[in-house]
Amino acid sequence: MRLEIPAHAKLNLDLHVVGKRADGYHEIRTTMRTIDLHDTLDIYAGGGFSAEGMHVDTTDNSILKAHIALQRATPRKIPAGFHLHKRIPPGSGMGGASSDAAATLVGLKKMYKLDIDLEPIAAQIGSDVPFFLNPAGAAIVEGRGERVTPIPTTPSWFAIAWPGIELSTKAVYDAWDEVNGPDLRKAAEHVEPRLKDFATMLGEGWRMTGSGSAFFKQAETENEARVAIRGLDCWTCVTQ
Repeated sequence: MRLEIPAHAKLNLDLHVVGKRADGYHEIRTTMRTIDLHDTLDIYAGGGFSAEGMHVDTTDNSILKAHIALQRATPRKIPAGFHLHKRIPPGSGMGGASSDAAATLVGLKKMYKLDIDLEPIAAQIGSDVPFFLNPAGAAIVEGRGERVTPIPTTPSWFAIAWPGIELSTKAVYDAWDEVNGPDLRKAAEHVEPRLKDFATMLGEGWRMTGSGSAFFKQAETENEARVAIRGLDCWTCVTQ
């Protein structure tokens, strides 16, 4: 028994932090959109975890956390092994870990034909995980991430640039409490001052996604997106 699932990255086309909640999390309103860039998760009967591509912790990661959370929520035994091909840069604000966790939940539910609601389990694992359970292209995401309203979308091209800096989502949100800026970019620059220089180097039209540290630029065509990343000395990607 084996199942291969793509775990797509996302971009935050906009993101507004409304404020801090009583439970310590932050209330947000954002437009999220999945893109073709994705990790690939191979789930198989048995056990173990392995990975290739970009670095991933093989002992403490969102896939194993999702597996444990699902096992706790059902009396059935759900043994599984995982192999991850990691393409989404870690700590980039593109939701790689959350997407991997969602792919784990969806894959295991399908593999073991589980009659279980994944949404409350997803919300426990991470704020972005519920969005990735049913990636509908784009959605308005509110609350701490648990309220997901799909919206219509049309195909677009994006240029993406990542400075190779992994940012902690928690650290950036904690910094937002200090700087209280209109979005998370000022908070991210507070945590990692090198981001300001990186954004300046990119020039006009680039926006940070999520809590950083990746930036994206929307384009009309694939060629326009490729021109946008030409000459950049960092990890880059052109995707729809």
